[in-house]
Amino acid sequence: MSAATGTAAAPGGAGPGSAQGTVRRLIVFVLLFVLVTIAAIGIAGLVERLLGAARDLAVAGTADLALQLAFTLIGGPLAALLWWASWRRMADPAERGSVAWGLYLAAMGTVSLVVATSALAGTVTSLVDGRWEPEALAVAIVWALVWVWHRWMLRHPAKGPTRLATVPLVLGAAYGLVVGAGGVVVAVGAVLDAAFGTPTLAILVPDPWWYAALDGLTWAVIGGAIWWWHWVHDGVRRIPTAFAAVALVVVGVLGGAAAALAGAGTALDVGLRLAFDPADGTAAILEPLGTALAAAAVGAFVWRLHARIADAHSEATRRASRLVVAGLGLAGAASGIGVVVNAVLAAVADPLASTGTRTLLLGGISTLVVGGPTWWLAWRPTRRVDPAEAADVGRRVYLVAVFGASAVVAIVALLVVGYRLFEFVLDPVTGAALVDRIRAPLGLLVATALVFAYHFAVWRRDRVAIAEAGIATGRAIGRVVLVAPGDPSPFVRAVSEATGAPVTAWPRVPAEGETPPDVDRVVGALQGVSGRRVLVLAGPGDRVEVVPLAE
Repeated sequence: MSAATGTAAAPGGAGPGSAQGTVRRLIVFVLLFVLVTIAAIGIAGLVERLLGAARDLAVAGTADLALQLAFTLIGGPLAALLWWASWRRMADPAERGSVAWGLYLAAMGTVSLVVATSALAGTVTSLVDGRWEPEALAVAIVWALVWVWHRWMLRHPAKGPTRLATVPLVLGAAYGLVVGAGGVVVAVGAVLDAAFGTPTLAILVPDPWWYAALDGLTWAVIGGAIWWWHWVHDGVRRIPTAFAAVALVVVGVLGGAAAALAGAGTALDVGLRLAFDPADGTAAILEPLGTALAAAAVGAFVWRLHARIADAHSEATRRASRLVVAGLGLAGAASGIGVVVNAVLAAVADPLASTGTRTLLLGGISTLVVGGPTWWLAWRPTRRVDPAEAADVGRRVYLVAVFGASAVVAIVALLVVGYRLFEFVLDPVTGAALVDRIRAPLGLLVATALVFAYHFAVWRRDRVAIAEAGIATGRAIGRVVLVAPGDPSPFVRAVSEATGAPVTAWPRVPAEGETPPDVDRVVGALQGVSGRRVLVLAGPGDRVEVVPLAE
């Protein structure tokens, strides 16, 4: 019996954990995904014809109707038959615990949610514009039913997946956050553009300004509802998995910070151009200001909200949220340095071309002013780093990734500079001047060389501190599989912080009157244990059993 799955292999290698069973499930669920999609497309087409019965549907022709009938009457029964056969198998715990089942529900649940909400938003916005679009409404209805169906399977107490069951919930929360925040940016940006009186908006978008604001508000409401449903109702905020932590850091912290810094940089650039480079005209310069201010405000709110949530998670999640912001600020600062060097060299090469050079210089300064302080506050280069933090896996990965990527970019920039230099030496009478040829790659080379030199020095210093403190940087445990009664969140956080290993939690139904063991007892049981995968059985009572699993 395998300790990881708790199932025995059947004779002939065809057991649930065998390669044959894995391939079978993969093929079945891929086919089911395709057939459900085909059936949904066909049914949506027929529903569109019903909703648009008052219109002249002869324009669509019989070819579309034939395709819709084929998709519905052939694809639909095939999908139902394959689903019924697969659903019967879910009474087997090995089938419920398969990765393919969890992946299928995650993929189809997410796709149906995205399609349904996009079509619903399209229906509402078309009604705002005074148009009736039965196709969008039909798609929204059918794919919403598909989402409800798959959500029912996901939450089924006896046949729902036991692995990857929280993945569609996390993806739904992330999607809702992105859609809702984007809708707020569009709505607020439209209002600010109208307030600033940007004339180009009326030229590009002939509809009144409030059409764009209502469109954005529609997406904001839909996205906010999706986010609330998953984040609050489904409890995504309490999910302790590594995937949930990654989504929190990447979508919430990094995405919000990126929007905030991009908006702030653009707004600063607009202000500098109005003050020092108004040659393009006030209207053209002000054009991106409304959206930039909206992105800065909304992004900053999302960033700070999720940064606080990350701070309440494990130490690894908290450090990861700061490192991604530091990396984002570093990218902005390095880009600003490169652009500033480029602009200075352009001014040296051709002092008469002052307008374009000034615009380039102001853009570089804006990026540097926004990215530099962000990196400084997130990284805090002047503080003393203790050996334990220097040995943190996330910090070491960040340093290696930064100076490795900067080294690659610097080498490429150096090759471009060399190519331009040799090109000029071999044929100096053609093309632009030497400085004008090399200024862009030279600016990139200077910026990436500075980034590489600093982070390589920090990495070397950290290695010395780790060696002097005698800290082992390798994790003794690769992954922890935790089986605990009730809510496993406190155990997951404590084990993750103590071992640095990702933790997969399997909640166990507690016995009547059972009290879970103390968190410190669970952590203490892992002291001195090593292995690529370790199974921890917490309870009943104070009993804690640690089992290193075979490879």
